[in-house]
Amino acid sequence: MASQLNPCLAFTGNARQAMEFYREVLGGELNLGTYGDFGSPEAPGSDPDQVMHSVLSTPDGYTVMAWDVPERVPFRPGNNVALFLGGDDGKLRDCFEKLSAGGTVTLPWEKQSWGDEAGSLVDKFGITWMVNIAQRRS
Repeated sequence: MASQLNPCLAFTGNARQAMEFYREVLGGELNLGTYGDFGSPEAPGSDPDQVMHSVLSTPDGYTVMAWDVPERVPFRPGNNVALFLGGDDGKLRDCFEKLSAGGTVTLPWEKQSWGDEAGSLVDKFGITWMVNIAQRRS
């Protein structure tokens, strides 16, 4: 298997809800393993149903991973990382709308100065998304 680089999002108790939401928006197969499934004693808040490892694999080839961090791992939500969802498919417009539900749009969806349709948002789980539909250039 070739090496891969995939985003792995950290949560404090709501990784399952976030990943199920992303599956609704992006489609695909979601595999979840809990701290209890793996027999790990360090479940956050001693809750064995918290997510230790999850992977969403979408039909478009996206892979998003997530977990609920144990107490030994520093958790600092912030805006230093964003997920970029781009391509030339108009269905990305629908993804933007769905992702923005319950979140905050930080750049409204519109044609941007670089010629593409794009927008950005922070979803209801505090994750920053940048969505861009590339326009055909002649």
